[in-house]
Amino acid sequence: MSRPTLFEFAGGERAFLRLATAHHARCLADPELNHPFSHEDQHPQHVERLAAYWAEVMGGPPRYSAECGDHSAMLTMHAGNGDMSDLGRRFVDCFIKAADDADLPNDPEFRTALENYMRWAVAEVLSYPDPTVPKDLTMPRWDWKGLVSGTAG
Repeated sequence: MSRPTLFEFAGGERAFLRLATAHHARCLADPELNHPFSHEDQHPQHVERLAAYWAEVMGGPPRYSAECGDHSAMLTMHAGNGDMSDLGRRFVDCFIKAADDADLPNDPEFRTALENYMRWAVAEVLSYPDPTVPKDLTMPRWDWKGLVSGTAG
């Protein structure tokens, strides 16, 4: 019997939409994260795109890749912001709390996998302090034990 993907275990696309919605709301409520999350040039479907990205990384369908671009494109959007380590920590904290807000399974192994992913993802984004990102990076895939394929940060 095979173990479900993190995407399946979470509850599929609806669960990731709830997570992205809750995370966005927490970031808007944070006094430091509010500015980057409330600017007017943000894509009108930011939350839906974020949900599709996280869902794909966690083993869901490749909607983000098909509709929004590859991993390099996502990194390029977030690269070049200099030292953002405190914002990164706050982003992870919001993500962890948003998992509760979104009513994701409270399984300790699942929650650890989510938190480990987000810590890795934030570290990867922060590893590009200037806007230069390699082209054609494949989407990362994350499972119960960590990074299975894609970029290595």
